[in-house]
Amino acid sequence: MALKCGIVGLPNVGKSTLFNALTNAKALAANYPFATKDPNVGVITVPDKRLQALADIVNPQKILPTTVDIVDIAGLIKGASKGEGLGNQFLANIREVDAIVHVVRCFVDDNVVHVDGNVDPVRDKDIIDTELLFKDIETLEKRIEKLQKAAKSGAKEDKLKLEFANELKSHLESGSPARSYDVPELHQDLYKELYLLTSKPILYVCNVDENSAKMGNALSKKLAEHVKNENAEVILISAAIEAEIIQLDTDEEKLMFLEEMDLTEPGVNRLIQSCYNLLNLITYFTAGEKEVRAWTVLKGSTAPQAAGVIHTDFEKGFIRAEVIKYDDYIHFGSEGKVKEAGKLSVEGKEYIVTDGDIMHFRFNV
Repeated sequence: MALKCGIVGLPNVGKSTLFNALTNAKALAANYPFATKDPNVGVITVPDKRLQALADIVNPQKILPTTVDIVDIAGLIKGASKGEGLGNQFLANIREVDAIVHVVRCFVDDNVVHVDGNVDPVRDKDIIDTELLFKDIETLEKRIEKLQKAAKSGAKEDKLKLEFANELKSHLESGSPARSYDVPELHQDLYKELYLLTSKPILYVCNVDENSAKMGNALSKKLAEHVKNENAEVILISAAIEAEIIQLDTDEEKLMFLEEMDLTEPGVNRLIQSCYNLLNLITYFTAGEKEVRAWTVLKGSTAPQAAGVIHTDFEKGFIRAEVIKYDDYIHFGSEGKVKEAGKLSVEGKEYIVTDGDIMHFRFNV
């Protein structure tokens, strides 16, 4: 999948530190691959314990996880929507991603200067929101001008589009993001054409001090309270801890360090999984002697669409899919025993893939 999450935030909030931790992270107990496309795009593996559990049963030659793209977007300052700082670059990069990871500073450190003089996560979050809203309003105003000209012809469809665009603009002007607007089915196509920045799903990452990595602090709780009505996930991460973890060489050292910090896993693992969920992705597996592999599909994908992720010929010539549920595979301990128990199902073109399915495709080209 070519879907991307973009990391955004004000300068000096720990955004780049987290990006470096993500792109250098080696998952515990697995030799997952990593590749960098260019200086600010990382292709990072999605931690999934199910992959290793399947590999323990199958004993394949290779284990291949699925990945998600993370983009480190240039820092933003007030006035970005008018081109201040790297504003135009920042906003153009956001337009190209499918979901936003908003890193908010929730730690106090006199050695790390804040661009506005003091730490206030709600203010910082609102600065970025405001710039994105300004840009979206500008986008809508340009579209409304075109719709007004089209509506002069008297066509009912054009008048309805203009009415919708004006209502959406009023929604944005009230300070609410596009993602919180209930778009009628009739106008879904127009809405998608606008590529509004505030329409993208968002995840808030509170970058906290080391002592607050597990339970948070007053600053992170203030932000969580502020965004409680946004239907957005809020997670805690200490970029300082993550930076230390990636300096350690072995899994044993990492586990010991995590235990000392009273943590069960690196924060980047939770962040990667949250990004995966934010993009509305699920995982299915293929399992054989050559490799056990995780594959990414959009939630709601059919069996032929899932087959097409492996190769387009698989989708074109799809005949059927043999499906084993993950829990059944683990319980019975082999594909043969799953078949003996009658737990392997044969599915056709209408089958909707569920997270964790182990699949084998039959096709003809």
